Amino acid sequence: MYLDSGFILSKETYDTATGINFIIWLLTPTGPLKVVTQSETLLFFIKAVDQNRAQALLNHQQVDGRLEQVELKNFQQQQMIGCYFTALKCYYRAAKLLKDNGVTVYEDDIRPIDRFLMERFIKGVAWVRGELSYSNNQRTLINAQLKAHPLTTVNFKSVSLDIECDGEGVLFSIGLVGNGLDHVLMIGEPQANKGSFFSITWCVDEIDLLIQLQYLIQNNDPDVIIGWNVIEFDFTVLYNRAEALGIVLRLGRQNGKMQLRKGHFTRLTIPGRVVIDGIDTLKNATYRYDSFSLMNVAAKELGEQKTITSDNRLSEIIRQFNEDKLSLANYNRQDCLLVLRLFEKLNLLDFTVVRSQLTGLELERMGGSVAAFTNLYLPLLHRSGYVAPNTGDHGLSFESPGGFVMESIPGLYKNVIVLDFKSLYPSIMQTFCIDPLGLIRGLEEPDNAIAGFKDAFFSRTEHHLPNLIKKLASSRQHAKNTAQPMLSQAIKIIMNSLYGVLGSKGCRFYDPRLSSSITLRGHEIMQTSRLWIEELGYTVIYGDTDSTFVSLPDELDSDNCKEIGKQLANTINEKWQQTIKQRFATQSYLEIEFETLYSPFFMPTIRGKTTGSKKRYVGQVQGDDKKELIFKGMETVRSDWTELAHEFQTELFETLFSDSFTVEMLTPIIESYITRLYAGEFDDKLVYRKKLGQHLADYQKNIPPQVQAVKKYQATHPEFVIKKGQIVEYVYTHVGAELYANVQQSQTSQKYDYAIYVEKQLKPIAQMILLPLNKDFNSSNKAQLQLL
Repeated sequence: MYLDSGFILSKETYDTATGINFIIWLLTPTGPLKVVTQSETLLFFIKAVDQNRAQALLNHQQVDGRLEQVELKNFQQQQMIGCYFTALKCYYRAAKLLKDNGVTVYEDDIRPIDRFLMERFIKGVAWVRGELSYSNNQRTLINAQLKAHPLTTVNFKSVSLDIECDGEGVLFSIGLVGNGLDHVLMIGEPQANKGSFFSITWCVDEIDLLIQLQYLIQNNDPDVIIGWNVIEFDFTVLYNRAEALGIVLRLGRQNGKMQLRKGHFTRLTIPGRVVIDGIDTLKNATYRYDSFSLMNVAAKELGEQKTITSDNRLSEIIRQFNEDKLSLANYNRQDCLLVLRLFEKLNLLDFTVVRSQLTGLELERMGGSVAAFTNLYLPLLHRSGYVAPNTGDHGLSFESPGGFVMESIPGLYKNVIVLDFKSLYPSIMQTFCIDPLGLIRGLEEPDNAIAGFKDAFFSRTEHHLPNLIKKLASSRQHAKNTAQPMLSQAIKIIMNSLYGVLGSKGCRFYDPRLSSSITLRGHEIMQTSRLWIEELGYTVIYGDTDSTFVSLPDELDSDNCKEIGKQLANTINEKWQQTIKQRFATQSYLEIEFETLYSPFFMPTIRGKTTGSKKRYVGQVQGDDKKELIFKGMETVRSDWTELAHEFQTELFETLFSDSFTVEMLTPIIESYITRLYAGEFDDKLVYRKKLGQHLADYQKNIPPQVQAVKKYQATHPEFVIKKGQIVEYVYTHVGAELYANVQQSQTSQKYDYAIYVEKQLKPIAQMILLPLNKDFNSSNKAQLQLL
């Protein structure tokens, strides 16, 4: 009997003559291992009251299955029946047949192989034992048994892949870089590639191109293939072209064929390998960019550019394929290099590994917060005697409220401290035992429960999320203490997603009583904390979800402010410990921390009003060696404002926050910007960058300026192509919005409409600062004249 452990790369389910097989590829310390479990049984549930009718339906349609009573109930306390099948086709056919005939089916949407792993608490890594055999230098383990493994370290061999094609998906070239490869496959007559650091294989046509790709992948044998939008675009195009050309792409180990299925998301399977997309990984690691295009992210993170940077890249790619294939090969390779370098710099592969070990999701499965929650919670629920509910089983129609946002007190402040509740929603769930099972058991036994909101009660003893959160919090603290930032970040993301999942109607465990008991408790905690702070003699000027902003006297220095912040945090924590113990007879896991001292701090008004704004402010913090401005929700951090606006706002606030500030100091800055604007000094900073939220043809009634600019350009350049999701760069000229690239090429003088930039970019920012200071943007004669 052979014993080993490894990381899960791929997993598949097959019907065979002898029953259902699960095939799981592991990457072990000694290399890839194909694991086969045999004669598996698949399962979903129905209510016991439906057993006879269900059996009759299956018998009538000759669907083989076994129906047996199980020691499980649904959330309505009804006894369940397990429906067992030894063939995939029977499993899926039975579920559809029963539902079509009015029989409620539970958990049939859980993929059988996912159920197999989650019920064994296998998350990313598994112990495995079985009978080992060899074939063509590949190892296979049959009659395998698997169980959870806490941790293993493996070194993935990764290759970056990128394709180039025309607008219809017809392939031109494929680049592969990494794991010893630095190669481009290109359709065309051979050309000398002198002085290049990479190889080119010249292919006769698309069929030859795909055959050469298959050869390179099989010969190089990577564990991981990475790319940018690589599943939704590159591999989807490869799959579609292979089908159109009558080719089966065997990119997997042991010549396993690539499979691609469309659904809520695109599921790509390459046996023995995993494909990871850079965009999805960045989003799930909570990176934020105005655009997730490779060009934008590479410029920001690496300071590097693609070799084609024009707005109409497709047209240039087609031109290069027809006229300059060596340049196209270099472009193709450069995209592969950029992806490889981004993955290395940002540790994106490490993040996917950690996330998989925490949640059990596949390495390539991004998004998936609901699936991650199901993986973690469902096995625990079964062991408590319940099956998971179907979406909407609660039968309630009211909406749960969002997070608490306090009315702000606008103005300029010398000292503002921010007190922040550490993981507020998870700590509420832990303190008040908020949990799907806890709700069901709490409603059954309200006398032994903690009251929530909207008639909810939560069992003090029968629940899972409080313990799960406690374990995650402890693991995160250990990750921090042992300098494991990627693990700490992944745990933080999972903890913060727990409320979002319970508040999502797409989650089977959604119940508005759950989400309301979290958010409304948050409202109560924030309002009570504010009251306690004000009773101590301080002024609360703003609050948002879990953060409270407190104004301190101007005469205090930074050390005094920080000491007060720590004292206030200790006082509030002690009060919550006492209050929760007295009111609910339970322990408080709430923890407020002194987070930041802003000195100075500015809270604006809502534009055109005297009331304070929300989720918008500017503060200055003292760094290690310099002061830094922190903008929240302001024009400076918004991608749909120009660089002119960003620069203008920053300079105004640097002046506003200076030690010698007077209101009169702002007027010459405003006048200078207007003068320099009309003099053309800011012409390279007038570009708006906005994304196309729809396809061009879908804009019919309300035509935003970026779409106006594109359509105006296409009227004279019909070959120009742009797609939904792409960023449009445009400027305002005397004839309206125009593409920036087109204006740059124009020789027309005085082409920009500077008055629009004064009105739409400079004036709103200046008014935001001046109005709370009782001074108007138009009070300067010079500025007034410029607006006429």
